Amino acid sequence: MDMDDKEQTRQKILAAAGRRFQHYGYAKTTMSEIAADLKMSTGNLYRFFPSKLDIAEAYALAHESDEEAMMASIGALPKSAAERLIEHHRALLDYTFTMIDESQKIFELAQAIGRERPSYVNRRLANERVYLSSILKDGIEDGLFAPNEDINRLAEMIQCATMKFRYPQLHNCFSLDTLRRELEGTMDLIFKGLIKR
Repeated sequence: MDMDDKEQTRQKILAAAGRRFQHYGYAKTTMSEIAADLKMSTGNLYRFFPSKLDIAEAYALAHESDEEAMMASIGALPKSAAERLIEHHRALLDYTFTMIDESQKIFELAQAIGRERPSYVNRRLANERVYLSSILKDGIEDGLFAPNEDINRLAEMIQCATMKFRYPQLHNCFSLDTLRRELEGTMDLIFKGLIKR
């Protein structure tokens, strides 16, 4: 089996697993069921993915590109750094809330990955900091934000302050309108700390 065939098989596995995850949920999906859907042996499935969690992580990773494209497009908008910073957080809140609201099974999948693969979550946070840091750097260079010697740490602290609006595990008890209102208030406080005096 050449590389193209292997990649095609991996994509078929992810598609089949995705259908099961979305219909039955992560916990109720088994490797043998995924293999049966593909008319392959469970042993063959394990040649491509060592565990169900590895499939879930690869499935989630395949869907990150939409989010990355969204963050990149916001970062490139012809707006001030302050406007892009709030737009970044608004867009991520709406994207995450809508995705989870449309499927509790995806919420379950996100919980499982977050619980069992903290390295996955840490990598995603690091990726987001790239976009945040770029916006913050622009704001400092434009004289809008106060100088800061450690922009990556600043981006990390903003992530800490806005975590409630970024992770679906924290959305269960709140409406989208409530979360949007709280995000606006949180961003007002963040801007008070960022603005150059």
